[in-house]
Amino acid sequence: MAQYAIPDADLDDGTWLDDAASNIDLFASIAPDTPGGISSGDDTDWITSVLNPTNAPVGIGLSTIGDPVASTGHIMRWRRAKDAAGGGTIGLVVELRQGYVNEGTPGSLINGFTDANLSETIGTTTDTLTGGEADTITNYADLQVRLVANQT
Repeated sequence: MAQYAIPDADLDDGTWLDDAASNIDLFASIAPDTPGGISSGDDTDWITSVLNPTNAPVGIGLSTIGDPVASTGHIMRWRRAKDAAGGGTIGLVVELRQGYVNEGTPGSLINGFTDANLSETIGTTTDTLTGGEADTITNYADLQVRLVANQT
């Protein structure tokens, strides 16, 4: 049976804001309405970096899932776009980490993916962990996502 680790806590807001221009409970703006629902997207709320970001990170905690006792089928999914009004080329680094607390205590990198040039159209991206990456996860209750936006 599929399990979904969904955003459930703000760890390091950095300079990111939600669609209401608040940095409180950013995770709630990116958590899907239903587990696994991220592919279809609920694009009525979101989080955003500053305009023309330079190394702008945000850290989000993920809900606890059980160890699947498998090295396959670990898939990260997220929806992303850039603000058309911004005009610049924006890249987004998406990292799955274990033990991330904040930028001063970043934990261990499990997997990283880079969107080099975000589109102005919201879309879903997936990244499948290799067996080796999945095997480095030792605590499924201690996973986080770190995003870093950069104008390139």
